Amino acid sequence: MLVEAKLYPYFTLLGQSLGSIILGLEALCRFPPDIYIDTTGYAFTLPLFRYIGDCKVGCYVHYPTISIDMLRRVQQREYCHNNQTYVVRNPFVTWMKVVYYRIFAKIYSWVGQCSDTIMVNSTWTENHIRDLWGVPFKTHRVYPPCEVKHLKELKRNENSDKIIILSIGQFRPEKDHPLQLQALYELRTLLSRKEELWDKVQLVIVGSCRNDSDYERLKNMQDLSKHLSLENSVEFKVNVHFQELLQLYQKSSIGIHTMWNEHFGIGIVECMAAGMIMIAHRSGGPLLDIIETSEGSQNGYLATSALEYANCILSIIYNSKELNDTIRNAARSSVERFSEEEFEVNFLRAVTPLFNET
Repeated sequence: MLVEAKLYPYFTLLGQSLGSIILGLEALCRFPPDIYIDTTGYAFTLPLFRYIGDCKVGCYVHYPTISIDMLRRVQQREYCHNNQTYVVRNPFVTWMKVVYYRIFAKIYSWVGQCSDTIMVNSTWTENHIRDLWGVPFKTHRVYPPCEVKHLKELKRNENSDKIIILSIGQFRPEKDHPLQLQALYELRTLLSRKEELWDKVQLVIVGSCRNDSDYERLKNMQDLSKHLSLENSVEFKVNVHFQELLQLYQKSSIGIHTMWNEHFGIGIVECMAAGMIMIAHRSGGPLLDIIETSEGSQNGYLATSALEYANCILSIIYNSKELNDTIRNAARSSVERFSEEEFEVNFLRAVTPLFNET
């Protein structure tokens, strides 16, 4: 409970970080370890276990608690899910939030430096952690383990009468599902003279809901699809079973992912392994680690705006079968570097300092 975001409607980063210290103290009292590795993003527990628990300390960072991009968005007064309208509209509140972020970033830098070894899940995260923590010699890029072997063996089962675009992700605000609906709206405009082709297109949005806020967000998206007159072309699936997900992988020809600065993108890798042609946001892990768009080695597409996403979908629809197969095969080959075996090798290499006697 102490680390739940809902407990801290204001100063959420600081509140959760202080809550994690209390949680860490409880863990330390119950079971003092020799080696402590944080994999949940509670960096404020690192000095606790190092200096009070006298432990060797490591961490695996999925996403920095604060980033240079977050600070830039506040400074430029851009609206996003963690920079609300009342902050954007008020210069004084914006200035206060910038000061708060800078102070928090300084503290975050110090606690991160307490780690004996630092693992990060992507180039994007690595760049931010190096900037914030300033210890590149202790920082190791270790891609998260993705279950790609089984997915690569899936046989395609596409229906020529349907062009299924699959989206997978929790119904959280940062996933930016509305952008997917806007992209589909733009696609309909581009296909305004090809009604028979538009009728084949179906967007299937698969996601999980953690709480009432997620269900409310889902309801808002369903309402948006009706507002855009897309209700016959969009299907929402909530908390689906794994077997149903596998069937969707087989039937879908295109994958779509719209989160800005996704730290890595396991869902993207899984879609590529299953044989879908992926369109992801031109930022974060998809841009720096996963998707290659250059001619000759292309394994997917990158986009930013709704119109760009729509044009990418249109390109895939109009591509020759040979070109699409080439992109699919390149995608399936490229995901081997994110396999569980690769993770094990790189993880063990990174944690070696924790087992060395001082």
